[in-house]
Amino acid sequence: MLLNVSYNDKKVTKKIDDEVGKPFTLKERFKLGGIGSPKLEIAEASIEIRNLLILDNNANICNIEMRPKGIIVGFRSLLESYALIIPHYKLVIYKGDFAIYSIYRDNYFIKVKSDTKAIQKFFKKLLDFKADNAPTSIEDL
Repeated sequence: MLLNVSYNDKKVTKKIDDEVGKPFTLKERFKLGGIGSPKLEIAEASIEIRNLLILDNNANICNIEMRPKGIIVGFRSLLESYALIIPHYKLVIYKGDFAIYSIYRDNYFIKVKSDTKAIQKFFKKLLDFKADNAPTSIEDL
């Protein structure tokens, strides 16, 4: 789901926490070696996200935050902050040609350039974490 997270709204925070879990504690963040991605340059996006990105002339960048049950892809448009909330069971990641990672959730997608080792290392960590923590049956959801 694509949400405007510019304002501190308890309903939006509850939706996010229900979908991907509460943020990691400081101890868990150290154990994982960090939960945030480096700055990611957006190469392509689905129509809903693209329509938000073309509203301003700033660089199209995003970042990814890992959560216990999924990820949050955050980006800015104009003066608003948006988040694409993706639980593990709906998260699909492809590594395409020319160092591009494609992140999918239902009809939303974002393709980001992975031109540095730090970005590739983060995606490896993300995929390993997903493999270890994704639900294995419907009862786990």
